[in-house]
Amino acid sequence: MTVNVAAIEGAWKGRISGCQLGKPVEVLSMRRGYHALQDYLAGVEALPLRDYVPWDGSDEVNERACRGRMSRAEPDDDINYSVLALTMLERHGRELTTDDVARAWLKHLPFGSVFTAERAAYSILTARGSEWFAEGAPLGFDIDDCSDNPYNRWIGAQIRADVYGWVSPGDPSEAARLARIDAQLSHRAEGIDGAMFVAACGAAIPVSDSLAEAVERAGFEIGEGSLAMESIELGRSLVGAGDAVDRLHDHYAGMSPVHTLNNLAVVVWALLSNEDDFGAAIGDAVAAGWDTDCNGATVGGLWGLTGNQIPAAWTDPWRGQVGLSLADVPPTTLDDLVDRTVAAIHSLA
Repeated sequence: MTVNVAAIEGAWKGRISGCQLGKPVEVLSMRRGYHALQDYLAGVEALPLRDYVPWDGSDEVNERACRGRMSRAEPDDDINYSVLALTMLERHGRELTTDDVARAWLKHLPFGSVFTAERAAYSILTARGSEWFAEGAPLGFDIDDCSDNPYNRWIGAQIRADVYGWVSPGDPSEAARLARIDAQLSHRAEGIDGAMFVAACGAAIPVSDSLAEAVERAGFEIGEGSLAMESIELGRSLVGAGDAVDRLHDHYAGMSPVHTLNNLAVVVWALLSNEDDFGAAIGDAVAAGWDTDCNGATVGGLWGLTGNQIPAAWTDPWRGQVGLSLADVPPTTLDDLVDRTVAAIHSLA
């Protein structure tokens, strides 16, 4: 099969750049909220957000991912999960099981690098799994137990899903299936639906005439009537609305900043509002608040899959160097990730 290497390179460039854009202000956004984020961005003259975030010396802002202070893409769980998904596909192909996902977590994910639903599921895995197990042997856990946690509708599974779409070009159903296998270890309901949508959207982009068409196709994989579908429709309905972000925050007032639904609506709105402008797409996703690095990464990866050129101003600062915080996995490079992904697509065909 013919693989669009430019699109895979764009997906990695977009996902990493979007993640790095949102990373400095993630803590500020989640702890103090949208208005504090807006105040910071206004104070450093970064609105509208169309470049990496300047640093003003604040302890709440991650200096190493700020404009002029970056030497690589700093380690982040969003990118950890993308690399881990690629690694699992290289090992198991389309026969990947949830048991394989659990084993990969135990082997590669440091406990301090997982949060909310993933940390809860991890705790259950370590408490109920076997003390020792041969490679390929059952781990002795129940998926329902692992996914039965207070955070199982939050954003964690959604940020783990991108690569399943990248390796399934033109097959949204297969992308959604792989995303479900991964997601169900820790999530339920809309927590799984968000992951399936993101993966399906990535798979649909190569065979769609627009991002809007890809979003519509991806929606078929989760079906009408779900809460995730309502979020997608809300995001679509606000494209072109000058007060879109205010309306999103009013609609989801009181919801956790790391829930699937509010962040999914932001992703759809920012992506479809800026089909021809990468910087505006990730900039609007991040400036809208809630989970800034996750939304920047998801929007950036999906936008990059179009194969359209991402300006060098977004990729030059991290110099093709990608930091990771996975056990037994060294830092990597953009070129290596692209080569591995292209090889995986060929092997999975």
